[in-house]
Amino acid sequence: MVTFTNGKQASMMPFYAMWRDALLILAATPLVYYALAILVAVQFFRKQRARPLPEYSPPVSLLKPVRGVDFGSYENFVSFCQQDYLEYEILFAVNDDRDPAVPLIQRIVEEFPERRIRLLVGAEHLGANRKVNKLAWLAREARHDVLVLTDGDVRVVPRYLREVVAPLADRKIGAVTSFYRAIAEKSLWAELEAVGASSDFFAGVLMAGWTEGIRFALGASIATTKEWLGKIGGFEVFADALADDYEVGQRIAKAGGEVVLSREAVWTMYPAQTLGSFWNHQVRWARTVRLCRPLSYVGLLFTQGLPWALLTAIVAPAKWIAGVYLVAYLILRFAMAWTVGIWGVRDEVLRRKAWLVPLYDAIHFVVWLASFGSNHIRWGNVEYVIRKGRMVLIRGRDRTEE
Repeated sequence: MVTFTNGKQASMMPFYAMWRDALLILAATPLVYYALAILVAVQFFRKQRARPLPEYSPPVSLLKPVRGVDFGSYENFVSFCQQDYLEYEILFAVNDDRDPAVPLIQRIVEEFPERRIRLLVGAEHLGANRKVNKLAWLAREARHDVLVLTDGDVRVVPRYLREVVAPLADRKIGAVTSFYRAIAEKSLWAELEAVGASSDFFAGVLMAGWTEGIRFALGASIATTKEWLGKIGGFEVFADALADDYEVGQRIAKAGGEVVLSREAVWTMYPAQTLGSFWNHQVRWARTVRLCRPLSYVGLLFTQGLPWALLTAIVAPAKWIAGVYLVAYLILRFAMAWTVGIWGVRDEVLRRKAWLVPLYDAIHFVVWLASFGSNHIRWGNVEYVIRKGRMVLIRGRDRTEE
């Protein structure tokens, strides 16, 4: 049997083959990324776990901006009162005395009379980010030079302060920040969010450290000093910033300080949520990253193996090639999740729910696309537009904070 092909079809075939081969090469990029992230994670955690801590434990002021309570608030607050550390104070701040956290903090004060604990109510309005308003007040009230910032939904082990403060013995280090493990309520959406952080986001953090150094901080836990805070102008200078944790790390790095990752992870809470609240939070988080690090965010396309593996199924010249890509995605993606999130960060939610990783990857790609749709972000019923990294209120009462 003889098959005839017209000239136009024949001329198009090399063109199609060229683009098909280019797509197949690009589809291998996430696989290379996964492999590199595994190697970087092994190197980081092995080195950190073998490193002795400096003998450095100066007095510390723990700064805790708080809004409301969740399913683990009591245990979270108590964990900071049980630190194996000689001298430290805990400063809480809330926006008003009707905050549900107030009676809980008062209970903590009564239960731990040996601890120096203070509650500040009603921070001065400096900008749209009310968490930063409180941090600025807490920093002014702090007695000690070393400042440790943690969110209200964070829980720690007794050695936490020793771990995050000791690296500051090196005066070149301007901030120490920490990974966070998940404590999630029984909810698919809460567990998916936790799985995404430990299996994907933290790999990106490690790769950023390997390629360019850490030039940001993670909001769950940041240790720094008043000296470094003064070098960046204090919290007041970014009271309208969308991502206060990113601003702290970036400004310290620009001022010449090193930002380092602690080997000691903290825990953070993932309350049960609806599909709508999960979607809004994921898009807000993604949009925050895009607005803070636009070029890096675009590059995340080449770290997402699932859409590329599916694309190969469409364009691959043979089924076995598509199969190789899909199997390689599954093996390397789960290997990265295990190495970073389970072996490295020791996240128990990921250990139990690792099977959710491909589902998270599928949702994450859609979220990545959706994040380009607008520069608006929403907290509850409050909406802001981001202009030059600053939040401008569009509608609703200004109650923004993390």
